[in-house]
Amino acid sequence: MLTREIRAVYDDQTITVYQAYQKSIALAAVKHQKFVSPFKMERMTWIKPSFLWMMYRCGWASKENQEHVLAIKIKREGFEWLLKNACLSHFVAELYQTEENWKNSLSVSPVRIQWDPEKNIYLHDLEYRSIQIGLKGIAVEKYVNEWTVEIEDITEYSKEIGNLVNQKKVEEAQKLLPTERIYPVSEDIKLIIGHS
Repeated sequence: MLTREIRAVYDDQTITVYQAYQKSIALAAVKHQKFVSPFKMERMTWIKPSFLWMMYRCGWASKENQEHVLAIKIKREGFEWLLKNACLSHFVAELYQTEENWKNSLSVSPVRIQWDPEKNIYLHDLEYRSIQIGLKGIAVEKYVNEWTVEIEDITEYSKEIGNLVNQKKVEEAQKLLPTERIYPVSEDIKLIIGHS
């Protein structure tokens, strides 16, 4: 099994996660420093601590409805609440024993965890997997109303790095990447999220 690690930009109080949206949602969020309409609270929303995974997902801020990339600082206590209240998006016998247990957990959990291959600067797969976290219901409400500390539009920054990569100026691009470190996870949370 590929190693699973949470790598992120974080300090004592906050951790940075990334999302990409259409212009109207992103600009409103930056203006108000909070997700507001046309953001829909009732929809599942996915956050990613990995900058390069976000770039893979949004194509360096070029894909439709993902043209604006946001860096969102949230409280670490909120991030850890998400991990503690999560269910994996796929069945793992060691964690859930039966598929029925897993399906029941999935139906009631406000948080979904998915592990996907991390990306390098060329957006190719690496040897370890990176976490994506899906929020719904109470998790979205807490994310929006309690945990968000700062929302920054990093669209131009993202495009700049992507352009350097496309021009084969990879060393320059590497220097601009955010410095992500392995995020410390307690043993009880590791069991919940299938961390390895």
